[in-house]
Amino acid sequence: MAKVSKPQLPESYEAGVAELDALIAQMEAGQMPLEASLAAYQRGTELLRFCESKLAAAEQQVKILEAGELKPMSDTGA
Repeated sequence: MAKVSKPQLPESYEAGVAELDALIAQMEAGQMPLEASLAAYQRGTELLRFCESKLAAAEQQVKILEAGELKPMSDTGA
């Protein structure tokens, strides 16, 4: 019996979002067979969790850099 390998996580947040966007476009086109749609949905869920974790980690880093406070961005662009 062949062992099915789990797809790798993307190398970056941006790569994850790009793959997720592509999956959504394929699913919205409505041309995927049921099994492929289920696999795409599962992969999309994995990608969503990956991207959410990357965003949470970035937010935590910003909080640390700002001494525990999120400060409003300046409108001056400076």
